[in-house]
Amino acid sequence: MTSPTVRRRRLSAELRRRRVQAGMTLNDVAEELEWSPAKLGHIETGIRKWPSVMEIAALLRLYGVTGGQREAILTLVRESRLRPWWTEYEDVLSSAYVGNEAGAVSLRSYAGILVPDLLQTPDYTAALARRLGHGEHAAERMVAAYLKRQEILDSGSLGHYHAVVEEDALQRVSGDLGLLRGQTRRIVELAAEPHVTVQLLPTSAGPHPGFAGPFSILEFEEDEADLAYVDSTQGGGIVEAEDALRSCRRVWEELTRIAASPQSTVGILGRMALLT
Repeated sequence: MTSPTVRRRRLSAELRRRRVQAGMTLNDVAEELEWSPAKLGHIETGIRKWPSVMEIAALLRLYGVTGGQREAILTLVRESRLRPWWTEYEDVLSSAYVGNEAGAVSLRSYAGILVPDLLQTPDYTAALARRLGHGEHAAERMVAAYLKRQEILDSGSLGHYHAVVEEDALQRVSGDLGLLRGQTRRIVELAAEPHVTVQLLPTSAGPHPGFAGPFSILEFEEDEADLAYVDSTQGGGIVEAEDALRSCRRVWEELTRIAASPQSTVGILGRMALLT
């Protein structure tokens, strides 16, 4: 099933569309239902994450939505209220991002000086968690959460995954040859999958637009709008504005242009694994 996070976003967009079709403003609806305009605004923007079936049914009656269309929207409400697995790992994951990742059909990812999350081996994730100041318990939880996330590469729900990996991200663990060997082999294995594309960005490429920071671009099915996730040390954020998305796409196009081709990448990483 598509991620509840994606279902909630789709529900919000559908409710806005139905209100506009009915020729009503937020204030009009709020007055009719004796709600505050803020409550309805929160439902339409997704801030109110779990609107009840009764609340949405009241909106649909007001908008004149009946029959199969009504039932389809109420089904969307029920699906959006399901408790997904990642809520159990909110201490080590960004639910806002993972909820969208779990419902994406295409994902493009650049992780800067780190190996992208979906490519990491458990040993790499554990080492990273410790470097971030997590204790052993939290490190174990982070490993478990990342392994769970990585299941989307095998589930068939993600149609295409494309990652640009900085050579520096691998060189930073070159002091631990076992870790480096395991990580490069893992990337080579995944790159052999038909729906996975990996490009290595060599250090010799010099300064490039990716220096602004890690980001991912996500695409969805059923005409759902694309979005991006821009990471930062203060916590990442979801980007939906078209101007910002265009900026992310321009950076991505430049990164893939200067990175080694997928075929060359597999050869380079294969040699790196043999030499370590």
